[in-house]
Amino acid sequence: MAVGIRSGVFSRWLAPFIALLVVFQLTACGDKEPEQRKAFIDYLQNTVMRSGQNLPSLSEDQKQRFGNYANDYGIILSFSRQMKGAVDGSLVPVVSAIGQVRTPQDYMTQRSALQQAASTLSMLNAQLRDSKVKADTAMAALKQPDDLKAVYGQVYNTVVTQPANVLTPLVPALQSFTQDIVSVGDFLQQQGPQVAFANGGVQFPTQQQATQYNTMMSNLVGKQQTLLQAQKVAQGDFSN
Repeated sequence: MAVGIRSGVFSRWLAPFIALLVVFQLTACGDKEPEQRKAFIDYLQNTVMRSGQNLPSLSEDQKQRFGNYANDYGIILSFSRQMKGAVDGSLVPVVSAIGQVRTPQDYMTQRSALQQAASTLSMLNAQLRDSKVKADTAMAALKQPDDLKAVYGQVYNTVVTQPANVLTPLVPALQSFTQDIVSVGDFLQQQGPQVAFANGGVQFPTQQQATQYNTMMSNLVGKQQTLLQAQKVAQGDFSN
């Protein structure tokens, strides 16, 4: 009988201790957010901000260390990949085609290549707009602590907002510039044998033809900044 009493007393004393131990263990093992947030902030500052538009994918180990914040990174990574694919598939070919125009004759011989390359530009702004809306919507839904929110906002501006702000006006300007180049080729083609090419220049039989040609060329020179900006973007530089 005495043994039974001791056993009961021991059990009643031990039960609360075990319960407290379990709670302590759950608390200690369950709250990994501060550590995950610190690791993610470090990654944004020391890797992403130095990567330009060539953002790396996360390794499985990084996904584990960042926890749910890996999804936050997925927002900017997805936009960057979509934008790069759209730029490489449309703007880069146009810049490359324009680069092939070096002599007056090239305005005629490169007309078809320029028209074909420029036709893809019309899709770029639509793709950019859709990707930006998707990213902005996901960004607005994030619930981040203030320290992470500040760093993430800087990264988002660099990777998403600034490139979109550069591309949005650049695409129609590049379309116009490309069409002007094609128009020069059309004009020269229409003159037929009346045009003579010599020493990198063009000779016309009438002053009216020469004036029209010079006006078209002056218009292209006035839009050179558009080409320079497009060349920077083609190389991944979205600075203004």
